[in-house]
Amino acid sequence: MTESLSAIPSGVRYYFGDDAHLRRAIEHTAMSIFKGWSYEEITPPTVDYYSLFERGMGAMAAQKAFRLVDTDGKLLALRPDVTSSIARAAATLMSRRPRPLRFSYAAQVFHLQAESHAEWRRESTQIGCELIGQNSLAADMEILAVAAEVLSSLGLAGNFTITINDLGIFSGIVETMGVDPATREELRLLVNSHNASDLNRRLTECALSEDSKTLVGLVQLSGKTEIFAKARQLMTNQQSAAALERLEALWKIIESLNLSTHFALDLGDVSRLDYYTGLVFKIYVAGLGTRLGGGGRYDLLTANFGKPEPAVGFVLDLDGLTEAMRATRTADFGVKNEPEASVLSHEEPIALFLEALQQRASGNRVLLNSLVEVKSWPS
Repeated sequence: MTESLSAIPSGVRYYFGDDAHLRRAIEHTAMSIFKGWSYEEITPPTVDYYSLFERGMGAMAAQKAFRLVDTDGKLLALRPDVTSSIARAAATLMSRRPRPLRFSYAAQVFHLQAESHAEWRRESTQIGCELIGQNSLAADMEILAVAAEVLSSLGLAGNFTITINDLGIFSGIVETMGVDPATREELRLLVNSHNASDLNRRLTECALSEDSKTLVGLVQLSGKTEIFAKARQLMTNQQSAAALERLEALWKIIESLNLSTHFALDLGDVSRLDYYTGLVFKIYVAGLGTRLGGGGRYDLLTANFGKPEPAVGFVLDLDGLTEAMRATRTADFGVKNEPEASVLSHEEPIALFLEALQQRASGNRVLLNSLVEVKSWPS
């Protein structure tokens, strides 16, 4: 069957005119802010070995990549994730560079299947930054501060919320339960979806210990400072208690910097990607049903490429940001009140282009009148 010439594959689209301009303005603003925080821009390969993403994202997540076979028979993939590529570069190509490393990027990612009905795109642009080689509250706070500045600079202040959690809370609970990896993943998905009823049913089916009911409590714990007192009543193991203490220390810094209006706590956020280990966060804008981005700490990822070291970062979805700014009526962001283009008409081609080049040298917009019949070029 031959497709119509106007047809394009599902999950992709054209951007032109105002949409293309807005996307470029968002990207420029974000990259300028990254540069202001001393993040070095990096552009990873669009095509890489499929095994890279299996090591980085985990085997299940990597299966969503577009795969192709190289001329030597090796399996390749269109980049489905940027963080894995940067972690590999840090551990190999840049292993001897002084730490910490700070990288920023604006890069396309590709998925064989859409994430969900709401997140329908199979090609999207991610904007983000990574801080590698430093494990501290200061590093976590730096990443959160950068994310908040980007969103505020785009005119979204008052409309966005960054929800934070520490995966150590969830990990400590499931380790005391002694479940197998498959059950652990099933429980993680139920907690992450905030599905308390199905989670409670599954725990009952598994006939797990009373401590497992703490997971149901986590799903219901979201808010601000008041969350910590309630959470401490649920924590019965040392790992979860230590993670909660780290999260509370980070929250106190957020409050001290008068940033708490932009942040919230969500102990039911247990991220989808295998490589997150501590702090995790998601970014939302009021009125939109999907998240615009997220990130967290991934201290074990670079070990997959031969050099274990702490790391933290975040990513924003450019397509989602564009929609958010239209929904919040900030779509004129970055648009300058430029004068109308000067319409140039002349029958003599040399005279026409001399005038056009002079106007452009002065910074003026020009529009060549194609309705005027231009004489043939001189022989």
